[in-house]
Amino acid sequence: MNWRALNRFGRNDRGSEFYRTCLDYGQVLWRQNLPARAILCLDRAWGANLDGSESILDPWPLPYQALVHILQNAPQEAFIGNPRVHFQHYADRLGEPRLEQRKWRSWACWALSCKACPELPGDPKHDVEEPTIELISTKLDQHGHPNETQLWQSVLAEIQ
Repeated sequence: MNWRALNRFGRNDRGSEFYRTCLDYGQVLWRQNLPARAILCLDRAWGANLDGSESILDPWPLPYQALVHILQNAPQEAFIGNPRVHFQHYADRLGEPRLEQRKWRSWACWALSCKACPELPGDPKHDVEEPTIELISTKLDQHGHPNETQLWQSVLAEIQ
């Protein structure tokens, strides 16, 4: 499996099959010791055009737990970049489709990154106010899938 697996989907064909392919390719990259690229696949999975009712989400919920697993288990020699800065910038630079949903998912991932990897610095030159956990929760309630906020909060609470 390689990047072509995702490129076969057009801009408007980003439903359940695209979501599953993002997760599968992310797993392939993780097993190849490429955690930063695996995280980018998770970014694409969060951007899939799903409304929360799709059956794929039963066995494969939105990959908040997968992100934390990567952050906490990436080998030291593997490049992971700075996920905190990545999600901070990503949230601030997204465009349509589903801008608000993707933006608040990115901030949710930023919060997970901050808690899972507290040693990673933010970008002091990035002039944007970082949201509180309460604001992220409110916005996920407004723009996310049903029960997405609870899923994210449970993953956040489990981080040691």
